[in-house]
Amino acid sequence: MPAANPKPQPVLVIGAGIGGLTTALALAKKGHHAKVFEQASEFKEAGAGLQVGPNAFRVFDVLGLTHTINGLATFPDGMGLRDALTGSEITHIPLGKGFEQRFGYPYGLMHRADLHRVLLDACQGSPLITLHSGQKLDRFDDTGVDVAAHMQDGSVHRGAALVGADGLWSTIRAAIVNDGKPRLAGHICYRAIVPAERVPATNRQNAMMLWLGPKSHLVHWPMRQGRFYNLTAVFHSDRFDEGWDTYGGAEELRESFIETRPEVRGMLDAATEWRMFVLSDREPIRDWSRGRVTLLGDAAHPTLQYLAQGACMAMEDAVCLANMVERHGDDFEGAFLAYQKARYLRTTRIQLTSRLYGNVYHAAGAAADLRNDFLRSRSAQQTLESMAWIYDPHQVPL
Repeated sequence: MPAANPKPQPVLVIGAGIGGLTTALALAKKGHHAKVFEQASEFKEAGAGLQVGPNAFRVFDVLGLTHTINGLATFPDGMGLRDALTGSEITHIPLGKGFEQRFGYPYGLMHRADLHRVLLDACQGSPLITLHSGQKLDRFDDTGVDVAAHMQDGSVHRGAALVGADGLWSTIRAAIVNDGKPRLAGHICYRAIVPAERVPATNRQNAMMLWLGPKSHLVHWPMRQGRFYNLTAVFHSDRFDEGWDTYGGAEELRESFIETRPEVRGMLDAATEWRMFVLSDREPIRDWSRGRVTLLGDAAHPTLQYLAQGACMAMEDAVCLANMVERHGDDFEGAFLAYQKARYLRTTRIQLTSRLYGNVYHAAGAAADLRNDFLRSRSAQQTLESMAWIYDPHQVPL
């Protein structure tokens, strides 16, 4: 339930993706009004599958959404890593009861749109949250007393503070940080959702499967109670079209995986439609706040996908930000500085480790042999403990 005495001025949230909606919900839990602005004409989430680790489930608990999420998520038994060329097993990571007991929460798999719908429904049900679609930010003014958000349609909205949850190409980041375009990783990502009946029988498992090859990898896993499979194929390419979520032709994709195992190529053949985008991130920064304005999620610390932590970091940000606002009262500048201080080392580690994992996943030759030998040498418990810095609640300040 929201606090009994809501604050008089709203917090303006730019962006109604997973990060923006979670921010509105977390602030409402603290008794703050939130106005959320989305530039698209309707509230929806693009993309395909989404991995939600124990740290995300911790946020669901805070927001009171666990029961609803549990009804939509698929909970895999484990994750298998295999060599995409030989088919040999590299390692297997159990994700069942032992994993949940270690970290206090499970590992789930969802359609990104399903999570977004849960958050949107919760926002629409809160008397402290208002949602505005078709509203693109043009500029903002921080007066020192409040913030005015000027929209491209000429409307002006005033609030106690402004949170930029407007993604990789954030307008607000450009005004605060001004660090230019995102950094291209040189990797192309193709995503598809395939009905289970089209998936080769050998790959129909309640598990995440990761096939590692030279300068490429494929990951696939079930979702929506096993009725569909999410496919994500990544490979190195000099095709540097900026943007994402475009319909991609499969010629370059299949050429990049032509030497892989039949199990891999069979999964690629099962997909009839792909979404393609170029993987990008930015250099980590420690300062993403200015006065009554701050950034959140990909606007603050965009990361490559290799740790599956982009959405999870945005949700953690939201809870941390709301907690800091509560502690600092009406001092939004102080709250935002405390929020970024609490978050930047963790998000920097996520960003840089994600880059490293991209190199590890796509290793070739002796480097791939070293990777395989190292992963095979570790016990299941050692593997779990290597994840503690991401998932252990005691190591995640919110």
